[in-house]
Amino acid sequence: MSTTFAELGVPTPLTTVLEREGKTHAFPIQADTLGDTLTGRDVLGRGKTGSGKTLAFALPVAARLGARGGRSRPGQPRALILAPTRELATQIDAVIKPLAAAYGLRTSTIFGGVSQSRQVQALKQGVDIVVACPGRLEDLMKQRHVSLDSVEITVLDEADHMADLGFLPGVTRIMTATPQRGQRLLFSATLDNGVDKLVKRFLANPITHSVDSVDSHVDAMTHHVFHVGGTDAKRELVHALASGTGRRILFMRTKHQAKKLAKQLTEAGIPAVDLHGNLSQAKRDANLALFSGDSHRVLVATDVAARGVHVDGVELVVHVDPPAEHKAYLHRSGRTARAGSAGDVVTVVLPEQRRETDQLLRKANITVRPEAVNSGSPAVMTLVGDVAPYVKPRPVAEQPQRQGQGARRSGSGRRQGAPAQSGQSRQGGQTRQGERRRGAGRPEGEHGQHRPTGQRAAAGRSGGHGSAAAFSASGSSRRRSR
Repeated sequence: MSTTFAELGVPTPLTTVLEREGKTHAFPIQADTLGDTLTGRDVLGRGKTGSGKTLAFALPVAARLGARGGRSRPGQPRALILAPTRELATQIDAVIKPLAAAYGLRTSTIFGGVSQSRQVQALKQGVDIVVACPGRLEDLMKQRHVSLDSVEITVLDEADHMADLGFLPGVTRIMTATPQRGQRLLFSATLDNGVDKLVKRFLANPITHSVDSVDSHVDAMTHHVFHVGGTDAKRELVHALASGTGRRILFMRTKHQAKKLAKQLTEAGIPAVDLHGNLSQAKRDANLALFSGDSHRVLVATDVAARGVHVDGVELVVHVDPPAEHKAYLHRSGRTARAGSAGDVVTVVLPEQRRETDQLLRKANITVRPEAVNSGSPAVMTLVGDVAPYVKPRPVAEQPQRQGQGARRSGSGRRQGAPAQSGQSRQGGQTRQGERRRGAGRPEGEHGQHRPTGQRAAAGRSGGHGSAAAFSASGSSRRRSR
């Protein structure tokens, strides 16, 4: 039987907040770590995605700062939580903000992709808890907008992902700037790629709590491998899997294909939004809000959504393009079956991808018998469930008009009012020319940047080819039978 938060020593102001949110009993990672974190011990917590790590460190941060009282001085936060991506930072802040408010503590996020002026203003007003991504935080430190001299508790979340993205040098500099006497909490699924060096350097006599590793998977998660004969069959299968009434996330290898598939599904009467590194932060937030609501039940994403994006009730994850390596598979899959809920995971495999996918699943410790299917196979229809009603796409006239669209060409050969170079129409805060310059259509790093060269090469070897042809314009508007 699980333990209540009150029994673990969580203060009453915080248990009251948790009870309002329907949370009374702790998950294993919370039950294991809270006894030590609440007393100020340094802790290394190891647990896979969706295991409840955020609340495991949010509670002691709020409880210990609240018990000490006082307020932070301008530009000098008292607690720092480092996260690898903007999405994860935003979601951590959403979890800790109501807990902090119970003691009158203020929180703020710091990350790139948005103007720093609001972040600087918040720091000037005095912030108790900062949730930050390393790059922007270092920028503000160099500009002397923030000092870490008063930090009492430092949390490093998803440390292994920080390492994957090459952030460890910056993380090391940031943690060095925090007082050595402060409490440090580090949460990671693995200790490879230099994470073990962080533990040895910055954690003092830490207590280790290991609930599970990245290679373990959730019992409530059911895996399926669907073999298809070619790109046409793949397109029809993916459209079918997207057509149900429940929330589902479809993962693609590249930004270009994520954008393209979301558009094609919407045109086929299945409202979908995309999420990838070419979108501005405002557009990312807007698309996630649509996906969290009732109007859009399908999110088409790159690995930018593999970590840090939590939306309740995701019933199905579809690897439209199998990922490059097994950790990415597990993190993508972890968007469903979270916090004790059940969920299904489908990997769509073309003939030329079978060998690489078999190897990937073995490394992920996933045992599943592949099935040869088409869009109408019983195994597919079981996962689809009730088909959502067809939603007529908005007429083109109601959609935002592209810059220069419909304009006549001037005598100079350019359209009137159009940019000097073709393809510069704006969308999502970025120019198409900029997308090409950043390599739209190439494999994308998990936080929206491109992988280092070696990782791109590995991604290309893992069978991602075929996705570009899988969703050609012809046939993209196939409507489901009603």
